[in-house]
Amino acid sequence: MTDIKTLYLMRHAEAAWMGSGQRDFDRPLDPQGEHDAVEMGKRLKKRGGSPNVIISSPACRSVQTATLIANEFDISPEAIIFKKSIYEAAISDLLDAIQAIDDSHQSALLVG
Repeated sequence: MTDIKTLYLMRHAEAAWMGSGQRDFDRPLDPQGEHDAVEMGKRLKKRGGSPNVIISSPACRSVQTATLIANEFDISPEAIIFKKSIYEAAISDLLDAIQAIDDSHQSALLVG
């Protein structure tokens, strides 16, 4: 019998507008986005969500979102796995990232 695994998918929270000369990759969360990321972590936890691992795009806003979610689940920020391939990913890139999740994890959260 196959073990059932759970995959949570999350878009980064609201990002600040891009400043002059700023790269899209470097846009941080705005204050509302920071609040919303914490709130979404709390809601996921309240509904019984429990990611064992968090995999995130290395874009600033995704890193911040993943870190705030990790805090809600007592997951060390150092334990977040960052994959460049998730940023501006094609479906095949996302599937590759999902398939690369170690089998020891029963649940994973993908943030991008």
